[in-house]
Amino acid sequence: MPEKWYVLFEHAAGYAVFNVNEFEEVGMLLPQLEAATHDLGRFNSVVHLVSFSPFKSAVQALESINAISEGVLPEDLQHFLDVTIPKSSGKKDKVTLGVADPKLAAAITEGLGITCTHIGIVPEVVRGIRHHFTNLVKGFTAKSSGVAQLGLGHSYSRAKIKFNVHRVDNMIIQSIALLDQLDKDVNTFSMRIREWYSYHFPELVKIVPENYLYAKCAKFIGNRKMLTEESLKDLEEITMDSGKAQAILDSSKSSMGMDISEVDLLNIELFASRVIALALYRKQLAEYLRSKMSDVAPNLATLIGEQVGARLIAHAGSLTNLAKYPASTVQILGAEKALFRALKTKGNTPKYGLIFHSTFIGRAGTKNKGRISRYLANKCSIASRIDCFTEQPTKVFGEHLRQQVEDRLKFYETGDVPRKNLEVMKEALEEYSQQMTVEANNTSIKKKKKKKRKAVEMNGDQNAEEDGIATSESPKKKKKKLALEDGTTAEDGSMNDTAEMENGEVPKKKKKKASQMVEEETSLNDTLEMDDGESPKKKKKKKKQVAE
Repeated sequence: MPEKWYVLFEHAAGYAVFNVNEFEEVGMLLPQLEAATHDLGRFNSVVHLVSFSPFKSAVQALESINAISEGVLPEDLQHFLDVTIPKSSGKKDKVTLGVADPKLAAAITEGLGITCTHIGIVPEVVRGIRHHFTNLVKGFTAKSSGVAQLGLGHSYSRAKIKFNVHRVDNMIIQSIALLDQLDKDVNTFSMRIREWYSYHFPELVKIVPENYLYAKCAKFIGNRKMLTEESLKDLEEITMDSGKAQAILDSSKSSMGMDISEVDLLNIELFASRVIALALYRKQLAEYLRSKMSDVAPNLATLIGEQVGARLIAHAGSLTNLAKYPASTVQILGAEKALFRALKTKGNTPKYGLIFHSTFIGRAGTKNKGRISRYLANKCSIASRIDCFTEQPTKVFGEHLRQQVEDRLKFYETGDVPRKNLEVMKEALEEYSQQMTVEANNTSIKKKKKKKRKAVEMNGDQNAEEDGIATSESPKKKKKKLALEDGTTAEDGSMNDTAEMENGEVPKKKKKKASQMVEEETSLNDTLEMDDGESPKKKKKKKKQVAE
């Protein structure tokens, strides 16, 4: 038996190492230890705290729990164990560390060379430490422990959801489930409105067999006795067929249905409007599913269709799970009951599951349905793996895979040998690389244009600030100010100024302003000369004498 036993306990607040005393006696009396875990006094005689290393921040706690969940030894835990646990010198002084997680135990043994175990007495000791942890560590309360656990749990789950690359699969799974439910509901409600309205107008069912059109016609017609020749145009717009509209009008005049009250008609119209709204929402949901599939799994949607591809993803649980399945599983995905029944009764196993709804199997002959379903499942598994592990989604591979299935159908019918998969995939890779280079060039050009626009805007703002022009002023005011500073004409809107400019003359307003500027300059010169102590007349005389 080892002489020194330690147990590592990972808490939301930090790491703790406990020393286990009297291991031989405790190991022999395991049922007594299970009973002692609920008694703090008896448990303290077996376990006592050696060291506790709290986390410095919530970020460090999140990084540590992410590393431990992946089976990696964090650096802070490695340093803590290296300092806390003594190294075994020989067989007599053997040290063993008990760890709850087997992956973490293997990582500690590999990184530090400490003998670790996760079986035997370790689970019971860890359970007791977890139960009495707030009493074993000083300065720690049940409230602070709960707050730490709650905060770390929220951040850990949030990070897991955030780092889940394929989280958009959930939208596809929910939308295809809702689409199937809407199909059932619309069919049920349409059958109900047919039975309800047929008491009044039974001939309408044979004329308009479509559910959506029947609901619209029932809502528009209401009381059949109120139909006239004027409502024929509106019926043509609803049915998009003049023959049907005329047949409805003729049969309303000689109908065998009974009369109906206004209250019943009102309820029928309300129910018909609900059915119409559900049918319209079903179309919108189908468009939403198509757009989502083009973003998440474009190759699978191009190969087998949006709805069939979405059903495969929903049945598998996610696109990642579908990519992990082999082609034989994809082929019978959705036919599990028939498969297990066939295995139990030793009968024929099913040839296809959800992929039966694809158009390729319907177009194939009865002898070739199993062969084309096997080939189609192979291509679906390739498309799902490409969609799952490519960074930038593209439809190139899906188009080539679809063409391969078309060629295989022709081979079954006519015997034309299709191209090899290696050649087709090489062409697809070349096309994909060309597409990526074009997209990269387009993005670089857009970035350059944005940079140029920003630079032009920055230069324009700097020039405006240097010129002292306020950005809040209108362009007309800016032109007038610039014109006044340069001494040129501004857009005053007067024909006289333009005429004078054409003749080479300055406008009157400009002349006045120019003369005022000259007078101001002469007055400034005179004042400067007066400051020197001499009058301007004396200065002029001195200049004349110097010149002579």
